[in-house]
Amino acid sequence: MTNTASTLRTVVALDELIAVARELRIGGRWERATRLLDSAEATDPLARAHLAVAAAEVALERDWFGGTTLAGPRLAAAEELVEVLIESLAGKPSDEAHPGIRWDLDSLRLRHGYLGRVRVDGAFRAGPDGKDPDALAALRTHAERLRGQAPDEVRRGWAEMYLGLVADNLFAERDLAPGHYEAALRAGEAGEAAEAGEEGEAGGSPGSGDDLLAREALRHLGDHDHDHGDHARARERWSRAAELGARSGTVPGTLSQQLLLAVLARDAGDEAGAVALVREVARWAGAIGAVTTEAQARGFLAGVDPTAPPAAAESDS
Repeated sequence: MTNTASTLRTVVALDELIAVARELRIGGRWERATRLLDSAEATDPLARAHLAVAAAEVALERDWFGGTTLAGPRLAAAEELVEVLIESLAGKPSDEAHPGIRWDLDSLRLRHGYLGRVRVDGAFRAGPDGKDPDALAALRTHAERLRGQAPDEVRRGWAEMYLGLVADNLFAERDLAPGHYEAALRAGEAGEAAEAGEEGEAGGSPGSGDDLLAREALRHLGDHDHDHGDHARARERWSRAAELGARSGTVPGTLSQQLLLAVLARDAGDEAGAVALVREVARWAGAIGAVTTEAQARGFLAGVDPTAPPAAAESDS
């Protein structure tokens, strides 16, 4: 008997397909998520735009953890399809104009621009030194615009999160960042109390999506606690961030959070425990292709502190 390959086509609700791709994305299954989205056939402008934006987010997350440079073309393709969508909705009521998808695409542009400024020659390089000050200022303005235009609290929280990251990691304004992180945390925690089953265009349920926002905020607030010598508070926040990351399914993000917990173990004098944990982080990160996390872990094993703050900005910058 000869086996012949066949292709089975089926109809799947757009929200369900994008939700599955999202879970694959945050789980570090970037190739699988991309293939799933690319395999979908849609003629409706709204569906095509949503698929393209979701694929761009997969590429961007792979760039962040996997060290690739895939997001640029995907963002350009998404921009074209969102423009087609906007043209198709001309003259329709505002509640049909889907402001969320436009905001989401603009948010991806911000995240892509931030990544391009914080990662230089393939390595994380915080601070303003050697970077175009106008480009850094434009990123901050971009994030402020997103905050003002956010159609809901969670999206506003993500804009606050990036305002904090820009202040922290690009301007080295360590005193300004925590206020933005606190605002992001409030938005993430408020989302946890939203009605179960409610969904937004950002993808996923409020529990999972907001868990990721709260995780990011706690991760960076804990970094400030650590820098100020409050290791107990840092442990509380970093442990909670690891829990939220695991609950939301972010495999590479949870591995990177384990690395921070290893920093506390080293600070407490448990070098053997810290090394044992980070060896596993490096091994697991390498296994899923999260090369940036693997590199951080190997740097830790070589004595590098992954929490070292960026150099302070010059007074006239």
